[in-house]
Amino acid sequence: MRFFLVFVLISLVNGIGAENLRLWYSNPAKNWWEALPVGNSHIGAMVYGGIDHEEIQLNEETFWSGSPYNNDKSGASRYLGDVRELIFQGRNAEARKLLDENFFTGNHGMRYLTLGSLLIDFSGVDNVKNYYRELNLDDATAVTGFTVDGIKYKRTVFSSFSGNVVVIDIHSDSNKIHDFELKYTCPLAFAVDNVGKDLIVKCSGVEHEGVKPALDAVVGIRVITDGKSTSEKGKIRVSDASRATVYVSAATNFVNYKDVSGDAMNKVIAFLDESSSKEYATLLSEHVDKYKEQFDRVTFTLPASAQAVKETDVRITEFGKKDDPTLPVLLFQYGRYLLISSSQPGSQPANLQGIWNKEVYAPWDSKYTININAEMNYWPAEVTNLAETHYPLFEMIKDLSETGRKTAKTLYGANGWVAHHNTDIWRIAGPVDFADAGVWPNGGAWLTQHLWQHYLFTGDKDFLRDYYPVMKGAADFLLSFLVKHPDYGWMVTVPSVSPEHGPGGVSITAGCTMDNQIAFDVLENTRQAAEILGESGDYIDSLKNMAAMLPPMKIGRYNQLQEWLEDVDDPNDKHRHISHLYGLYPSNQISPYADPFLFQSAKNTLLQRGDMATGWSIGWKINFWARMLDGNHAYRIIKNMLNILPNDNVVKDYPEGRTYPNMFDAHPPFQIDGNFGFTAGIAEMLLQSHDGAVHILPALPDEWQEGKVTGLVARGGFEIDMEWKQGNVEKIVVHSRIGGTIRLRSYVPLEGKGLKKAKGECPNSLYARADVRKPVISEELTSPEKPELRNVYEYDLKTVAGKDYVITNK
Repeated sequence: MRFFLVFVLISLVNGIGAENLRLWYSNPAKNWWEALPVGNSHIGAMVYGGIDHEEIQLNEETFWSGSPYNNDKSGASRYLGDVRELIFQGRNAEARKLLDENFFTGNHGMRYLTLGSLLIDFSGVDNVKNYYRELNLDDATAVTGFTVDGIKYKRTVFSSFSGNVVVIDIHSDSNKIHDFELKYTCPLAFAVDNVGKDLIVKCSGVEHEGVKPALDAVVGIRVITDGKSTSEKGKIRVSDASRATVYVSAATNFVNYKDVSGDAMNKVIAFLDESSSKEYATLLSEHVDKYKEQFDRVTFTLPASAQAVKETDVRITEFGKKDDPTLPVLLFQYGRYLLISSSQPGSQPANLQGIWNKEVYAPWDSKYTININAEMNYWPAEVTNLAETHYPLFEMIKDLSETGRKTAKTLYGANGWVAHHNTDIWRIAGPVDFADAGVWPNGGAWLTQHLWQHYLFTGDKDFLRDYYPVMKGAADFLLSFLVKHPDYGWMVTVPSVSPEHGPGGVSITAGCTMDNQIAFDVLENTRQAAEILGESGDYIDSLKNMAAMLPPMKIGRYNQLQEWLEDVDDPNDKHRHISHLYGLYPSNQISPYADPFLFQSAKNTLLQRGDMATGWSIGWKINFWARMLDGNHAYRIIKNMLNILPNDNVVKDYPEGRTYPNMFDAHPPFQIDGNFGFTAGIAEMLLQSHDGAVHILPALPDEWQEGKVTGLVARGGFEIDMEWKQGNVEKIVVHSRIGGTIRLRSYVPLEGKGLKKAKGECPNSLYARADVRKPVISEELTSPEKPELRNVYEYDLKTVAGKDYVITNK
C-alpha cells in the first residue's frame, strides 16, 4: 500500500494540476456494494479483490427473461371515453378502477438477469501484507495487489473495449505466481463443460409472467499461461506458472427485440480466439486507448485537501464532517466512467443498474423506467462530451416508435406512437404495474427530447433528418390524443398522471403540469425540426396551433408552481418525484430572465419539497438548484448524496445513506441513475447553455473558489475550457466545432478578440429560448415573489468551425 499512498501524496502536492481518479481500499470487498465495476457496454463485471478467493460477478447486456411479446390490452380503447368522462366529473378513483380493469395485461415487463460468477481460488497465500485494491478511472482497470514474503502480487481486471472480453491478468515481480483453480457458479440453471482447454458455461433463460424464455447465455473462459493448465470436471487448474491471463466472454442469441436467432456459442468462441491471440500488453494498450479517447475529453481539477489520500469509503463517511472538495470531482468522473462502460454504439442502453446486477430478481426488474430514470442516465452524455454513448438510447427510441404505434391504436385509437412509464429489452410500450403509476402516456414523448437535444448540441441535420419520423410520430400521437377540458377549455392529456404522485391518494388526472410541459416540447421541437427540414407548412401550422392551446403553467396559493391544474399542492409534501419541474430541468421552459415570477415559484416548490430524497431524486435536485443559479444550495444537495450506506442489509441504521462504498448510488437499493444525475448536475453547476446563452460558472459553490475544467460541451457545438480564481472566471477557451455565433453570459466583464456586447436575442437558432405563455397566478396570492439575481454580462462572438477563441476576465 505504501507505493500507492506515495502516488496519492504526489497528486496532492501537485494540487490543482493533478486529478486523483482512483477509488481505492485497503481490504477486499466483503459484499457486492464494495466490489468494483468494469464494463465495455456488452459485458459488465464486479471485482471483489479477494486474496485467496476472488469473485468476478458477471452480466451480459442482452440476458433478459422472456421472449418477444407486447403488453397492449386488446379492446382497451372502448373504455377511453368513459374514463375521460369520469375524470372530467372529478370521479378519479372510479376512472382508476376502470383503467386497472381494462388497460393492463398483467405483464409488468421482463427482468434483467445475472450471469453468475467466475470464482478463482489460490493456494498457499499466507502472511499477506500491504494489501490494496483500486479502480483506476484513467485507464478503466481494477487492480488488486499485495505482498507475500517480500514478493509483490498483482491482478489486473478490465472489460476490453477492443476485444469484448473480460481480462484477468495474474502476475508477480518474481517468476512465480500462486497455483489457482477456476470454476463457475450461477443462481440460474446452468451447465459447465470442458471443451478442449476452455470452460464453457450455458446459462438457461427464464420464464417471467407467463412469457416463455427465448434467450440462453453462453460464457466462455480461457487461460493463457506459461505454466501447466488442465481443464476437467468443470474446472481449470493452473500450476507452476510465472504469469496467467484469463479471458472471459459472454453472449446470448439475442439479435434485436423481434429476432432471437443469434448463435451465442459462435460469438463467444470468436471473441476468445481474437483476444487470446494477442499479447496481453497489446490487448491492454488497445483497451486503454479506446477508453481514453472518450474519457480524457473532460478534465475537472480542484485544489485537494488532506482527505484526498484516504480510502474512498472513509472519504464518503467523513465527507459531511471534513473538507474534501475533490470527492465530488471523483464522483463526477465516476459517472462518466460508468456511462462509457455501460453504453456504447451497437449495445443496449444503460438500464436501471447500467449493466451491473447480481440478482435473479433485480430491483424493479432493472428495466428502463422512462418516467425519469432512463432519461436521467443520459443527461451527462452531451454536456460531458460523450455523445456517442447516447446512441443506444436513440436506437431504443426508434424501436419504441415501431412497437408503440400498435399501442397507440389499441389503447387510445390514436395516431403516431406512444410509450408509457416502463419498457424492457422487448420494447413493450403499454402500461405496466397499475393505473396510478402506469397510465402515463408520455414516456416516448419525453424520450424524443433526447433526439432534439442531440441536434442542439451538434447541429447535425443528417441526424435530425434520420430521426425526424420518430419525433413526428410522438407529435402525431399528441395531435390525436389531446382533448379539450370541459371546464378550462385547454387541450389536455387524459387519462394521465403526474408520475407516481397524486393528491388524496389518487394519481389519475387530466392535464397535469408535467404533461403540458412535455407536450409543449414535443410539439414545438417537432415544429422547429419540420421547418429546418422543409416539411409541409400545413403540418407545421397544426403543431403551432395545438401548442397554443395547451394549458399555461400556474402559480398557486403557496407561491408554488402547481403540479396539477387544480391548486391542491401540499407545502409539506416531500415526495421524491418533482415532475412538474421538468420545465426547469431538463427542459428550458422556466427562465429567471424570461419570467422571474415563474422561476421563483419553481424555487418555492423546491424549498417546500426539501433537500433529502431517494438517490436519483437527489441527483435531479442538484440539477434543479444549478438551474436556480444557487451553487451553495446545489452543494448542500451534493453533501446529501455523499452519505455512506455500507450495504442494503443495514438501511435502517443509515436512513440517509445514498452512496455505497463503491460509489454506486443508493435509492436504496442500487440505481445507477443517481450517479448519472449527479454527474450532469456538476456539469450544470459549471456550464449552462439552455437559456439563450452559454452561461459561464452559473452556480459555483463557495467550496470551489479555484479550479479548472476542460472539454465541457455547450449547445451550438462549442467545447468550453474554463479557469477560475476567487470564484471568478479568469480564462475561457472556446473551441468551435461547427461555427456560428456563441453568446457568452458571465458574472464578470469579459474581453477577447471579436467579442461584442450582445443585443436582442441570440442570432444562433440553436440557442432559441422556449416561447412559453405567461403563467396564471392564483387570486389567493397577493404578492408573487421575484428572485434576487446577480448581474450578468452578455457578449456575442462569431466563430469559424475548427478554430479556438480565448476570452479573459476584464
